[in-house]
Order: sequence, then C-alpha cells, then structure tokens
Amino acid sequence: MAGRLPRIGAPHLTPIPMTDWRPGLHALAVEHGLDPRRTRALLALVDDTPPPRLPERLLPAVLAVGALLVGLGVVMWIAANWADWGRVTKFGLLQALVATSLLGTWALPRLRPALGLLALLGQGALFAYFGQTYQTGADPWQLFTLWAALAVPLGLAVRHDAVWAPWTLVATLAVVLWVQAHSGHRWASDADSATPQLWGALALVGLATALSPWAQRWHGAGLWAWRAQGVWGVGVITGWALMAVFSTDWAAQFFWLGLLLLAAAAALWRQGDLVMLSSTAMALNVWALAGFGRWLFDGNGRDWLGQAFLFGLVAAGLLAGTVSLLMRRHRDGGAA
Repeated sequence: MAGRLPRIGAPHLTPIPMTDWRPGLHALAVEHGLDPRRTRALLALVDDTPPPRLPERLLPAVLAVGALLVGLGVVMWIAANWADWGRVTKFGLLQALVATSLLGTWALPRLRPALGLLALLGQGALFAYFGQTYQTGADPWQLFTLWAALAVPLGLAVRHDAVWAPWTLVATLAVVLWVQAHSGHRWASDADSATPQLWGALALVGLATALSPWAQRWHGAGLWAWRAQGVWGVGVITGWALMAVFSTDWAAQFFWLGLLLLAAAAALWRQGDLVMLSSTAMALNVWALAGFGRWLFDGNGRDWLGQAFLFGLVAAGLLAGTVSLLMRRHRDGGAA
C-alpha cells in the first residue's frame, strides 16, 4: 500500500488517504458488516506500533505538567485566602513546599525532574511573597537575579530540562529588567539605553553559550533548555532593535543589534540546529524589514501604494530566500 488503501470487495469505495487509514478501516468494517475477527485482520494492515521510547518520554512530561499545576495551585490557594491567613501561615506553606520538594528531589530519583521544577516554582513564590511582605526597596531585577542564582545548584543537581528550561526564562527576565532599570526605568532604545542593552545582549549570548550542548557534561541541561534560552535571547534582542527603529538616533544601536543576530545565525549555521537557526533567521527577517521600512517610509516621497508594494516584494523575497537556505541546511544534515 503506497499512499492509497486497496479496494476491498466494493468497486464504488473511494480510496482513503494514508493519514486517515484507521478511521477509514473502521468505516469499511462497519459498512461491510465484518465480524470482530475480520475487523482485527483488516486493522492489522496498518502499522500501529507506538513510537519508540514513548513511555519514557511521555511520563517525565506528564510529571512535569503535574508539578507545574501543583505549584500554581499552591500559589492560587494562598492568593485566594490572602485576607484570611496570617503572615506565618503563608510563609510556612511556601517554605514547606520548597522543603518537601527539595527533600523529594534528593530521595526520589524517578521523580527528580518534576520535583525539581516544583522546587523552582516554590522558590519564586517565596521570593515574591517576601518582596510583597517586606518592602526592601530592591528592584525587580535583583529578585529575579537572586532567584536564578539560587536555582543554579538545583539545576546542577537535577540535570534535566524540566528545571533548566524554566530557569532560562527567569534568567532572561533578570537581564531584561536590569537593562530597563539602568535605562532610566524606561522601555526604550535610545542613547541612554545603548550601553545597558549592549551588556544585556552580551549576557543573553553568554547564557545561551553556557547552556549549549558542548557544556552539557557540566550542567546537564538538554537540547530544549538551550533552545529555550536561544529563543528568549533572540526575541529580546529583536525587540530592542524594533524599539530603536522608532527612536530619533536609531541607526547605530539598530545596526549593532542586527550584527549580533547575524553573528548568531552564522554560528548556528555551522552548528546545524534547525530550531535555533529558524528562530534566528526569523528575527533577522524582522530586523531587516524594520530597517528597510524605516528607510522607505521616512520621508521618501508620498507614493504610499508603490512603497507598500515594494515593501511586500522585499518581504516575500526575504522569506523565500530564508526558507530556501533553511531547507538546504536541512538537506545537508541539520538537526530538527
């Protein structure tokens, strides 16, 4: 059977596409009144073996989702009883959540990734409640930095993406909030934010490099933690570049952010990970089109229709070229 189901005793039947074989076979069995034995024989024509290593891949994912729901449930439980419970009760519940999660991470190796994720969530909730209860005057970036720093030993002990992947979001938020705090507490890309954004971009690149596969034997993070850090970093750098487009002195900051994305794309082209390469290529497309749009529509005539048509042509050309390059890299052995 190469793409179509052979006709079974009834020439009027429409061939069934390969993707719909099982429902189609059930329909054939009902239509022709096949008994259970013949129905099983008909269904045996379809290779219905489960994907390899399905249980050992599915169980950690289900446990991680369960840990996420438990952690969020405890946070929502406290929020729902905010006025009724005292400070000691809230602190005690959050501390018990962190302590029991860490104890379970040590004592139950099979549940270590899920309990490590639960401990990470408990740490964040505890820091958030501490900051809400005792107004220390600390900036938000300091709390996120402390959370990320204290979670590093947890990630090194668990050595699983269930901890490292959400940790990347915490670390990225710490960098973004640091840049915002050192840019006059403004979300902008201008002369005042150029230096903080440069250091922030280098920090994001450093985080992605530290979590890359070449250092896996030290930290134990897997491919998805590295990909998550790369996606957050590319998204943040692209966002800074887009904000620069709408500022007055935009050119220098916009172009060095683009050069950083281009350097990342060049490095990823050699490495061959298509997920990271595709996200960086998309960011480069957005960056290039934003700069071209700023140049095209910034006082260059009043032919808006022609300019919009030209912008659409350039966007389509960039997209087609990017897809062509990615497909070629995939054929050359890129990892999906």
